[in-house]
Amino acid sequence: MTDLLNVDTALERILAQIEQVGAEEVDFSEALGRVLAVDVYANLNLPPFANSSMDGYAVRAADIVSTPVVLTVGMDITAGKVAERGLESGEAARIMTGAPMPEGADAVVPVEDTDGKWDSQGETPASEQVTIQKSVQAGAYVRSIGEDITEGQLILTAGTLLRPQEIGVLVGLGEAKVKVIRRPRVVILSTGDELLGVGEPLVPGKIHDMNSYVLAGLVTEYGGHALRLPIARDTLDEIRTLFKTALMQQPDMIISSAGVSVGAADFIRTVLAESGEVDFWRINLRPGKPLAFGQVQGIPFFGLPGNPVSAMVTFDVLVRPALLKQGGRNQDWSIAEAILTHDLQSDGRRSYIRVKLESKEGKLYATSTGTQSSGALTSMVMADGLLIIPEDLIDVKAGIALSVRLLHK
Repeated sequence: MTDLLNVDTALERILAQIEQVGAEEVDFSEALGRVLAVDVYANLNLPPFANSSMDGYAVRAADIVSTPVVLTVGMDITAGKVAERGLESGEAARIMTGAPMPEGADAVVPVEDTDGKWDSQGETPASEQVTIQKSVQAGAYVRSIGEDITEGQLILTAGTLLRPQEIGVLVGLGEAKVKVIRRPRVVILSTGDELLGVGEPLVPGKIHDMNSYVLAGLVTEYGGHALRLPIARDTLDEIRTLFKTALMQQPDMIISSAGVSVGAADFIRTVLAESGEVDFWRINLRPGKPLAFGQVQGIPFFGLPGNPVSAMVTFDVLVRPALLKQGGRNQDWSIAEAILTHDLQSDGRRSYIRVKLESKEGKLYATSTGTQSSGALTSMVMADGLLIIPEDLIDVKAGIALSVRLLHK
């Protein structure tokens, strides 16, 4: 296996050639799951005015030190309404959650701590007086100005993945758009005389093109914009045309499946030699030894194996980190340690074994999904993770603890 490139070395070489793509402004309807491109500082206080955190009565705390005490209900303040005057001593204002505190009031008594009766809208006093049954301290149930965010505060840093809560904060600050890292444009190529499009009836010797859909899904899952091109047949002219079409899409990355092994009909390597360069194409990895990485007119290119499991594993190990770097996202895979429940055999390459995981008494146990054929895509459906057997470990005994790449977040 000495002629095969080490997996870690391959990843280092890949990432050294990958650059983050540029930024763009988008509406908030398109911002979910995007990566913030700039630091965001607050241009105002949140909340911008003191407001009630409860439905109740705004009061002067000094008026209710001894309870019960009867106060005059002098006004009603609903959310979105500002009191026309200040609160006088001996007076209370019926107030709804989120409504601005009137000048002079410094606390809110929840309605359940009074004998107050509200109509269904909380707008019209049921009586002109209210009995306060429990005293509160100044500041009780009041959200002060800037309690959440103060003007000038650093709120979000560049590189933050925008979830619903981050989007809510930005909207609350009055932003109309947000500057995010552009989604990397990834063109996905499929080549092979044996491939049929989705929905086409199977005929002897043909298979459906699963890989382009699997890879498009993976690209989308990790923040990219996937562009699938039509299948190219195994002729040099068609594959040349396919690459020209791919470059016309202004991609940030190109991924193909199949066409990089040593078969007579593997023309992708020929086209790469004509219009780009290959950095490496054989890795000490199982499944997925015939993997090419290089450049096509300066665009990073991955030639993944044609078997669907090999394509998925090599994407997870080598393409995903590159795509995340292009999109400004953190390297987000999770590694755990699991105890193997049965013996396994390896061939000396670093192997990624599809396993089911079970937790018992605080420990994680790994069991093979069964067949490890690189053509059995259902083994990935059943798998919770990829158990990593290190290089040169041939006889893998039950009870050994090994690292496992978790496939489920």
